[in-house]
Amino acid sequence: MLMRTDPFRELDRLAEHVLGTSSRPAVMPMDAYRDGESFVVELDLPGVALDAISLDVERNVLTVRAERPGPQQGREMVAAERPAGVFSRQLFLGDTLDTERVQASYRDGVLRLTIPVAERAKPRRIEIGHESTGDDRTISSTASGSQGGSAPGNGQGSQGSQSTQDAQDRSEQRVPEPVGS
Repeated sequence: MLMRTDPFRELDRLAEHVLGTSSRPAVMPMDAYRDGESFVVELDLPGVALDAISLDVERNVLTVRAERPGPQQGREMVAAERPAGVFSRQLFLGDTLDTERVQASYRDGVLRLTIPVAERAKPRRIEIGHESTGDDRTISSTASGSQGGSAPGNGQGSQGSQSTQDAQDRSEQRVPEPVGS
């Protein structure tokens, strides 16, 4: 029987095993999506026991670490395609996520992380207030064009009425009359 050998076949297989391919990533393939007020990350970890998974958050970096045991010693392997050993993956989280309230669950080989959106990042309505300067005046006009109202210095003599008129002129908006009418 004649067997054809390719010296680079094993090297290609090793590279695919370690680095993965576009159709088959190396380890911990992930889906991430937004679900209402939270982001959800799902990582595939088949064959990993719950107590072999750890999660750590430091600042905005969430690290998932898992260990899958290798084949038992003393067995003659015919095919060994499943990766074994310690795997880790880091997720860089934005400032808009609340890393203090991350929740995790593990079921059927899928690790599910739920990361809520931070309260400070949620859209909110801002009320607009009215600012009062304390120098409010009431100015009214009559049909004859004379002005009256209350203002400081109202009253005694021509100097008092002049300051009242000046104060009213400063607080009143005037529209210039068109030229040539």
